[in-house]
Amino acid sequence: MDLLRFVLARLLRAIPVLLGVVVCVFLTIHLVPGDPVRIMMHGRISDEDVAAIYQQLGMDRPLIVQFFDFLRNAIVGDLGTSLIQKASVTTLVLEKLWPTLLLLSLSAVFSTLIAIPLSLLAAYHRDRWPDHAVRLGSIVGFAMPPYWIGLLLVLFFGIALNWFPIAGMGEGPVDNLYHMAMPALTISLFLGPVLIQSLRASMLDALTSEYVEVAMAKGLSDWQILTRHVLRNALIPVITVLAVNMSWLLSSAVVVEYVFGLPGLGSLLVRAVGYRDYPLIQGVSLIFAVIVIVINLLADLSYTLVDRRILKGKP
Repeated sequence: MDLLRFVLARLLRAIPVLLGVVVCVFLTIHLVPGDPVRIMMHGRISDEDVAAIYQQLGMDRPLIVQFFDFLRNAIVGDLGTSLIQKASVTTLVLEKLWPTLLLLSLSAVFSTLIAIPLSLLAAYHRDRWPDHAVRLGSIVGFAMPPYWIGLLLVLFFGIALNWFPIAGMGEGPVDNLYHMAMPALTISLFLGPVLIQSLRASMLDALTSEYVEVAMAKGLSDWQILTRHVLRNALIPVITVLAVNMSWLLSSAVVVEYVFGLPGLGSLLVRAVGYRDYPLIQGVSLIFAVIVIVINLLADLSYTLVDRRILKGKP
């Protein structure tokens, strides 16, 4: 019962956030310069034909009317029709959703696999050369933009060594993972340093706790204390970092998908923005917002698995 109440409370909090995102996206794309009809027709169209198409699409109505029509239809799963592709936005988004989710999932896994051992190494050798090396490496990784990391990986592993494919998706689950390795590594080499800094700081803070002193009194070694006790309690800040950076992960996915030619939501959004495809931009942005909200909800639930006191509201 506590878990159900916890989930419902988080979902209720998400409603105004989602509504605010829809309003901001709707107003922003309608304020951006550029006529979608003229862009779609490459400028070879008369003013009369433009007005007729606007009327046919309902784009000549007041913005407030267009917004509530979009909101009403979105509630029942109808995100409109793409101006350029002449297809259902809902269908297009669902077709492109799984490559993006796969990219985000692999990026989170790779980042965690990079961060945990390096953070343990840095915390165990605090203020010694392994610690300094890990911290310096994380600073360098954080300073490099994802698109630049992606281009370097393509040049080295894709072209020079020919170890990985440089674009597109594969055929079948294993081949898809193989094609997704470099894009996911691109994002994780940027996100990993953020997790390393957070996890290292959490571990060093946990080392001053009373339960660590008890473990030391029992004769456990520093490494046993780190791996058995400190790491578990230090995972909550890592979950927080992953959840907070989810919007950044999505924006990075847009760039990385474009660099590697992945058929995901990021590539779909880039094309939609280029053609001022209002319904498609709104649909993809709405799905991005839903992904962020769901990931944050899952993060909140994972807190309760790490520390049951959170579920009961205890300190």
